[in-house]
Amino acid sequence: MTIRRQLLIAGLGTVIASAAGLAHAQAGTPLKVGTDATFPPMEFVESNKRTGFDIELVEAMGKAMGRPIEWVDIDFKGLIPGLVSRRFDMAVSAIYITDERKKVVDFTEPYYAGGLVVMVKDGNGAIAKPADLAGKKVSVQVGTKSVNFLKEKYPQAQLVEVEKNQEMFNLVDIGRADACVTGKPAAYQYARTKGGLKVLPEQLTTEEYGMAVRKDLPELTKTANEALARLKADGTYAKIVAKWFPSK
Repeated sequence: MTIRRQLLIAGLGTVIASAAGLAHAQAGTPLKVGTDATFPPMEFVESNKRTGFDIELVEAMGKAMGRPIEWVDIDFKGLIPGLVSRRFDMAVSAIYITDERKKVVDFTEPYYAGGLVVMVKDGNGAIAKPADLAGKKVSVQVGTKSVNFLKEKYPQAQLVEVEKNQEMFNLVDIGRADACVTGKPAAYQYARTKGGLKVLPEQLTTEEYGMAVRKDLPELTKTANEALARLKADGTYAKIVAKWFPSK
């Protein structure tokens, strides 16, 4: 095969790949979005319907892009693998933007600031600051940044890994874990609605949430960023934030 023919074939491959990416970004085409709706106020199920900050924001972005949202429910640990295997196009589930994840998926611009915090029972005097986690049982959700962060920064903490966010909170409620480490929005929401729990004032990290996108769909990342910018410009984003985070 001549070099000229090889270049021609390579060029055709690029065109085909670009066309596939554009097809996914076309108006009217359903946008498949993976989520683990167990993390209020970001995403959860109420009255058999998905709701929450992430859900409402993505639905608004879908309207701005002219694309109906087709939700795919999956455990958090399966979100990134699901994108890599092309099970869905985008994943939105309070996912922190990390260098490790960026190796296999793309991210939109950050859409909300979060960070890891520690939550304990009210009256727990043994854990007043993150350093007090040493030697304590700490519940964490499998597949989240909390797991590796604690192993690296607080190796003396005894991790209790669970599949679901609610299980993590329940272990603290019933005293089988001394604390849990999770994202700030969910921790404050649970402490506020459940009662009897408190979030330590000192955050473990300050990070940002992003919408994860398949690497073979760069046009989707672009159009999602454009839709997000449009919602911020017309006030829709601010209204959604005010609804789900009234103290902000």
